[in-house]
This record gives sequence, C-alpha cells and structure tokens, in this order.
Amino acid sequence: MSAPRRSASLIVGAAISALFVIAALGSLAWTPYDVAAFDIAHRLQGPSAGHWFGADHFGRDTLSMILVGARNALAVSLVAVLLGAGVGVPLGLLAAARRGGIDELVMRSNDVVFAFPSLILAILLTAVLGPGAINAVIAIGVFNIPVFARLTRGSALSLWTRDYVLAARTAGKGTARISLEHILPGLASILIVQATLQFSLGIIAEAGLSYVGLGVQPPAASWGKMLADAQTLIGVAPLQAIFPGLAIVITVLGLNLLGDGLRDRLDPRLDGER
Repeated sequence: MSAPRRSASLIVGAAISALFVIAALGSLAWTPYDVAAFDIAHRLQGPSAGHWFGADHFGRDTLSMILVGARNALAVSLVAVLLGAGVGVPLGLLAAARRGGIDELVMRSNDVVFAFPSLILAILLTAVLGPGAINAVIAIGVFNIPVFARLTRGSALSLWTRDYVLAARTAGKGTARISLEHILPGLASILIVQATLQFSLGIIAEAGLSYVGLGVQPPAASWGKMLADAQTLIGVAPLQAIFPGLAIVITVLGLNLLGDGLRDRLDPRLDGER
C-alpha cells in the first residue's frame, strides 16, 4: 500500500471514529428528544423537520436513539477491551517470561476459549449470567483475553532475544522488571492496533447480543435492539432498520480503517516502504 493511501486510510478512519466518540459523549449532555418518552401520535413517522431520522413504533425519535445507542456501544466495547487487555497482556507477558508449564497452561486455556466462536461464547455467558450491559461487557471481555494474551506472548518471545533485553538480564534485572521496562514498551504499538480492531468487534458483538435480547436492556437504547424492533416493520418503515444498520457499518468501517492506518504507521517493518 502506498504512503498516500495509508495516510488517507488513517485520516478517514480517525475522522469517522472521532465522530462516533463525539456523538456518544455528546449524548450524555444533549439529545433532540428523550429516548424514554413515547409519542404514539408520531409512531413510524418518516424523516421530517421535527424528526430528522423519523420515529420508531413507539414514537421515539430515531436520531436520539442512535446517539444514545452510540454511547452504550462505546461504553460496552471500551470496557470490554480494557478488561481483555488488562488480563490478557499480563498473562501473555508471564507466559513469554516464564515459559515451561506456565506458558503451556496459558496457551491451552486460550485454545479452550478459541474453540467457541466469539458471538456464541458471548451468548452462552450472557445466557448463564443473565441479560444486561454489565454481563455483555464480561462476555465480550472474556473473549478478548486470549486474543491479547496470544498476541502479547508471540510478540514478547521475539523481544526476549534482543540485545537490549540480554543486556538488562546481564545487569541483574529480574524477569518482571524486564517485562515492564523493556518488553511491554516494545509491544505498545502492536497492542494499540489490536485494541482498535477489538473495539470494532466489540461493537458488533454488543449489537448482536442486544439484537437477541441479551445485551443492553430497554429503556436504554442499543443499535442491535433497534434492528430487532425494526425487523418486523421492514415493509412498513424500512428506514427504522437502515439507520441503525448504517450506524454499525460506518462505525466499524471507520475503526477498521483507523486500525489499518495505525498498523501501517506504527509497524517498523513497513519503514522501508514509506
């Protein structure tokens, strides 16, 4: 990929992601209408000056629902990524530093989690724990743990053979100190890119869980729940499905573009191509 194309991918992805974050955070202070207020007189109304994206089957403003849905998607996905990285990265560093039985235990535990498709695992956990945003965070975060653990271990193993790490060991530094002071900083760029990609997958997972009724619960708004409510009305009010669907597609596309752009910018192996 050429340098201008890489830059364009990063800029477009950053712009879309920033718009998503601004919309999510802005909904904390303002939305055109209260998403909990029903207005049956305007149910299934099309786009108008009063309701730019129309109104749903309860008369709730669709634009307001999308803004609040962005907030919930951001909160669930962000906390799930932090949970996955907060547990997975230390496990990966431990496995790479200790090797032997600890490494085997970590990797085989990862294999058990990876044996289940991510969405199926999330549905299984939320079905056991019960529906709700907190349990959705746990379910998505659990799948993120082996992703970060495996990535951290694989990348850390190559860093342990570097001269500066060998010099640190010769200077008498312990494995824990070397992992924190030398290995982890060397993994920062890789982990940032992976976190961006997992964030986009978290949005899809949150929407999927809400679609089947296991994620964010009413009266809170969720893009997945909006799609579920609109599926029976697709012949009457198709825009009620199109708008939240577009919100998911555009947001995930933007985050993927951002992740690709960051990878191309931060990956040292691409320096020769720039």
